[in-house]
Amino acid sequence: MQVPFVDLSRQITSIEEAIYNNINNVIREGSFINGPAVGQFEKSFAAYLGVQHCIGCGNGTDALEIALEVLGIGKNDEVLVPAHTWLSSSSAINSVGATPVFVNCNDHSYTIDPEELKNKITTKTKAIIGVHLYGNPFDLRVIDIARSEGLFLIEDCAQAHGATINGQKVGSFGDIATFSFYPSKNLGCFGDGGCLVTNNDQFATKARAIHNCGQLTKNVHEVFGRNSRLDSVQAAVLSAKLPLLDQWNNQRIQAAEWYNQQLKDTPVILPMKKEEDRHIYHIFGIRCPNKPALKTFLSSAGIQTGEHYPNLLPELPIYNDKGDFTPSHYIKELLSLPMFPGITEEEVTYVAEKIKDFYKQ
Repeated sequence: MQVPFVDLSRQITSIEEAIYNNINNVIREGSFINGPAVGQFEKSFAAYLGVQHCIGCGNGTDALEIALEVLGIGKNDEVLVPAHTWLSSSSAINSVGATPVFVNCNDHSYTIDPEELKNKITTKTKAIIGVHLYGNPFDLRVIDIARSEGLFLIEDCAQAHGATINGQKVGSFGDIATFSFYPSKNLGCFGDGGCLVTNNDQFATKARAIHNCGQLTKNVHEVFGRNSRLDSVQAAVLSAKLPLLDQWNNQRIQAAEWYNQQLKDTPVILPMKKEEDRHIYHIFGIRCPNKPALKTFLSSAGIQTGEHYPNLLPELPIYNDKGDFTPSHYIKELLSLPMFPGITEEEVTYVAEKIKDFYKQ
């Protein structure tokens, strides 16, 4: 059996007609940038999240950078960010001239540690970027800390479309939240795409200007901006997919339950979540002894796996931070198993059986 790490074709086949219809509408309208399809998606996604404003962007990295610009963060400011996440969460901070201050993550949730977070706050700290990593919401205490300390909170929701804390969608807690619509995300388009969401009218207005070359009215450039707009074709694809997002997330949750049941008596450490949270398993990462050999063994059995992410950000050459990040070194054991809407119980069972076979050896 061959088990892919991600198979987007199964998802796309189920809504092929809706996607084609939406794209054909864009073609007929001839409005490919900031057209009606973009406005419709922004409105629908904001309603889905329960927020007031959604501004489509070129990608999730741009959305993070724009969020920081909107909040006025720059030179001499510090922003707290997890040590374990994708590079964009920290590089966005550098891009606006501020300094990322890395915080260790919990070895069970893989999200930012609230206790260490409090200890990293200084007079220069202006914001926290909290990442809902792998589809698992970060600890609710992060929100409480930001509010009590008077810090801006940016939610990085690039891997958490539809995840919830106490029934409330992530992306609706912070001052600003950002999403990526990279094709393999829980809600992905057919290329690069992203968005910024907020309940703050002023933040929304400024973000809408920045992402459109600094203008709200054509040729009236009120701020320094950039060209980072979600194009109409990608918005059309996202609008076709959005009504099925919760259904697809439920399929991921079901697959995670299959994995948990079948791997519970093995040496691997399974993903953990809090009862009050809805983890939507963008990534199903296990901590496993002898990971390199297991990865090779699974590959030889036709099973694709991934590593998210094998290097801590502060230990990358571009940062070379000399702080103590050993609490986050659990990443060296993390291996991502196949996870996508439409993965079958037979495929999950095959993966689990091969993992069991490896450790029996």
